[in-house]
Amino acid sequence: MTLSAGERLGPYEIVGLLGAGGMGEVYRAKDDRLGREVAIKVLPLSLSRDPDRLRRFEQEARAAGALNHPNILAIHDIGTHDGSPYVVSELLEGETLRARLAGSAFTPRKALGHALQIAQGLAAAHEKGIVHRDLKPENVFVTRDGRVKILDFGLAKLTQRESESSPQTNLPTASAGTEPGVVLGTLGYMSPEQVRGKAADSRSDIFSFGAILYEMLSGKRAFHGDSAADTMSAILKEDPPDLSQTNRSIAPGLERVVRHCLEKNPEERFQSARDLAFDLEALSDISGTATPSAAVQAAPGWRVRPALLLAAIGVVLALAAAAFLWLRPRGGTIDSIAVLPFVNASADPNAEYLSDGITESLIHILSQLPRLRVAAPALVFHYKGREADPQKVGRDLNVRAVLSGKVIQRGDVLVIRADLVDVASGSELWGDHYERKLSDVLAVQEAIAKEISEKLRLRLTGEERKRLAKRDTEDTEAYRLYLKGRHAWDKRTPESLNESLGYFEQAIDKDPGYALAYAGLADVYAVLSSYSILAPADSFPKARAAAAKALEIDDRLAQAHATLGNVLFSYDLNWTAGEEELKKAIALDQDYATAHLWYGILLSARSRFDEAFAQLHRARELDPFSGVIQLNIVRTHLFARQYDLAIEESRKSNFGATGAFTAQAYAAKGMRGQALAQFQKAVEALDGAPLGLMVRGRAEALAGRRFEAQKTIEEMKSLAERRYVSPSYIGTVYLDLGDRERAFEWLEKAYADHSWDLIFLKVNPQYAPLRTDPRFADLLRRLNLPS
Repeated sequence: MTLSAGERLGPYEIVGLLGAGGMGEVYRAKDDRLGREVAIKVLPLSLSRDPDRLRRFEQEARAAGALNHPNILAIHDIGTHDGSPYVVSELLEGETLRARLAGSAFTPRKALGHALQIAQGLAAAHEKGIVHRDLKPENVFVTRDGRVKILDFGLAKLTQRESESSPQTNLPTASAGTEPGVVLGTLGYMSPEQVRGKAADSRSDIFSFGAILYEMLSGKRAFHGDSAADTMSAILKEDPPDLSQTNRSIAPGLERVVRHCLEKNPEERFQSARDLAFDLEALSDISGTATPSAAVQAAPGWRVRPALLLAAIGVVLALAAAAFLWLRPRGGTIDSIAVLPFVNASADPNAEYLSDGITESLIHILSQLPRLRVAAPALVFHYKGREADPQKVGRDLNVRAVLSGKVIQRGDVLVIRADLVDVASGSELWGDHYERKLSDVLAVQEAIAKEISEKLRLRLTGEERKRLAKRDTEDTEAYRLYLKGRHAWDKRTPESLNESLGYFEQAIDKDPGYALAYAGLADVYAVLSSYSILAPADSFPKARAAAAKALEIDDRLAQAHATLGNVLFSYDLNWTAGEEELKKAIALDQDYATAHLWYGILLSARSRFDEAFAQLHRARELDPFSGVIQLNIVRTHLFARQYDLAIEESRKSNFGATGAFTAQAYAAKGMRGQALAQFQKAVEALDGAPLGLMVRGRAEALAGRRFEAQKTIEEMKSLAERRYVSPSYIGTVYLDLGDRERAFEWLEKAYADHSWDLIFLKVNPQYAPLRTDPRFADLLRRLNLPS
């Protein structure tokens, strides 16, 4: 059916023919009622002869008409004319993406701009339950002002043949007006599941999107063969050539997005177009690409401003509230959750502390909810930097739900995407995309906190409500510095520890009442002597003072109680007070692995081995990937004279320093060769550090290389003039050489120095040759250790 200018189609007056094809003709028309021009697609008469297909067309066209998104062609009306169905849509000026491509590649910047708009349109449709099923360059339109519109949403299913007699009967029909081989072009954008004749869901659109983006970047089709069979085989079995082979200016991140879209298995693709759009948006920020719909242009460089951190806190509280609403019993109780490390999708890796800080804040907030078990940070941070399957993570951590997310900063806007997955079914319980402007963000944060408090009123006591809404600091710059300090502390290198010390001190300067900053400062000072950065007398008293100040401000900080307990028993030798503080820490936070670790160390030094193993194994349950915890389990088996178990446990450790204790176990069993091998392993891992020199000296003494061992002792003495070296290290090598007098001389220096490792004097088998000497018993007495 062909219409002439001036004819009427219902209330519309035809202006002229825009184009024609296998799916009918498209006309420019006037809608006099609203005073606008529209486009009308009149579908072939054959479609109206099948009542079921016509009914489905009307249903899907109405569904597509309900979509309202700037990147989807707007449908205004549907109807019939002389028995032929038609669709009325907005009139676009421009050309299809196929015409724009014309066999040539776009610049990555341009391709990314178009791709982001397509993905945003797909996300809007998919969230309404509408799948395109035939996404290809012919169905993407680029207007003259650069806006991208997806065409024929909801109509693609209509183009499929209904016969089931052949696998190819489910293939889309070719559009008219194309060159021979257009079927290959249509085939080239189909997903593997569509080629196999299986049901297509939103992930099929994502595969098609990947094929389009590949073509925009390379100028070549991702899948193309000499025949339909060849093209289908390529879709099912082959990967397209690397984009780097066709355009070297393509960023690796963009190529990864394309590859992720084109995974053969739908389970391995992006699971939603919203996630896809989020990743493209992050890449857009990195490259400086701006899209017509972008509210804020990407800022050069990445700098978190104080207000941005307030926005982060507000968003975290919003996420916690939303997560709670979904975690409430609804037919089946979800009583446990893991919060995976949020991904820093911003351009600057130095912003990692913000995504990590949001993750830890979410864990902390959700942990305040009654009857909800939250996986400990040490457990979930094992998955940082890995693309983890939420269901597998949930099964591994024995939780019912998994929350994951991504964070980007775009100009003065913080963008967070969060998704909550039911581990049992793999379905998304909840997902949302947050953008927080920085204007008046304090009021927004307070309103969100109040809302959470009201939602939980029936479940929380007054004290719990108060703690849930409590801010640790009002100073956003102090909060930013605290997050930086924690991020540096987690790296545990001499350089990062000094860096974290500076951040915590700056945070305290900004807010002298910030308890968490004092607790962080205490944690750093408590370990500086073990890293040979400061002498115990220069670090432990400062750790004690900082922990005490933190508790003066907030006496419920488990972290500060644990650090104070560590100082009391290992530096002050006040074992009873130290044990009390560690018990308080565990009572306040049973999932704080460090408190269990330090309590296990105290019990081990006091020969209470059964209790020590209980604490250390609990610490390992909470943080199964900690090399320090595993080292202490090995060491405690050694101290308990359980040499075979020490050797067995050491096989579970990839922490190089563990080899020093494994070597002692082998030596105690008379296995000299294995002992030397383990000593060497530890020497290599410790790489010239003071502890590594001590281990090297022990290995040389065991091997009978006395001259080399003496040289190592002198090297340690020389190093001690420039940095802290525990006198016990030197005394240990003298003892291995059989020089008791010098061994006692240096152990006395270690006692005067408050050397931390001297607390193991009673239980460490290396000191066995000294036990009959009265000086040994006197030293135990002064260490407040029973002889």
